[in-house]
Amino acid sequence: MASTTGLAGGRVEHILERYRTLVIGALLNDLPSGGPRYLYDLVAEYPRRWGKGLRAALCLATCRAFGGATPVGLNAAVTVELFHNAFLIHDDIQDESERRRGAPTLHAEYGVGVALNVGNMTNLLALQRLAANREALGSGIAWRLFEETELMLRHSLEGQAIEIGWIRDNVCDLDADDYYRMCLKKTSWYTCIYPCRTGVLAATGRHDAVDILDRYGWYLGAAFQIQDDALNLTGDYARYGKEIAGDLWEGKRTLILIDFMRRCTGDERERLVGFLSRTRTQRTAAEVRWLHGRLLAYDCVESARRSARELAAAARREGQRALGAAAETEDGRFLLDLTEYVVERSR
Repeated sequence: MASTTGLAGGRVEHILERYRTLVIGALLNDLPSGGPRYLYDLVAEYPRRWGKGLRAALCLATCRAFGGATPVGLNAAVTVELFHNAFLIHDDIQDESERRRGAPTLHAEYGVGVALNVGNMTNLLALQRLAANREALGSGIAWRLFEETELMLRHSLEGQAIEIGWIRDNVCDLDADDYYRMCLKKTSWYTCIYPCRTGVLAATGRHDAVDILDRYGWYLGAAFQIQDDALNLTGDYARYGKEIAGDLWEGKRTLILIDFMRRCTGDERERLVGFLSRTRTQRTAAEVRWLHGRLLAYDCVESARRSARELAAAARREGQRALGAAAETEDGRFLLDLTEYVVERSR
């Protein structure tokens, strides 16, 4: 696949930036002014930091590829971005993460209480955006967008519960299929499937066509997540913007870790299970370095990346089929080029 520094990657970066600027501008312009300290000013904190804007761009590009004008999809894209930022705030608390987009997480900087409240307000603002669709798109489409949002939230929260449960119960008998089922719910639904479904709805209003890009979104989201797992172990912090090896500190059951569990020696597995049985604060830097080295020695990262590339190729095939003639439009090409971008990106 082409590098993101190539022609396709350049096109993707350009369109991501264009749509991100549009969506973040609309999001920030609509935030309430004034209010109590530590609320609306902090709702703006994560959006103002650098981000790819992938989810909002997927929504807008899908809307445009299926015949909708940019203003038609903008409100749905802002809704997607608000829910995403609320998820980030709450995920960072659950994972005890220290860095987000090159700066301290909200709870690390301001405390858990403040961060939880800001995340809740961000969700409320997303719901207000959903309600605004009634005037912009009509009550029928607005209600369908609400139903799509309810479905996305259910899948995402169930996926998060699966991952948290694995860590809490120290589950160590997982295989790749377990990971993919969790990834479908936790990542693919809200990162790719939901933005595409809302984009189709905003553009066409057709209930019977809302799932046309589901398979594309499922494969794309899984490829995106696996590459994120790989970057967490091998990425350049200056570009990645999150703590390197944070997934190991948190005990996350990534495809990389599951592969190691399957192939390591008995002694290594015993040491790994002991490491995973402890909390983040009980784990040591020496243990994390040992595990990091073992994952690289067993070539688990590159093995996962091969799986990601296969998923990305499947996403491209499904996208080509679903888009039809729209694959030749600027936004159609963007959706297809994303399949290369998500596995070749460095941040």
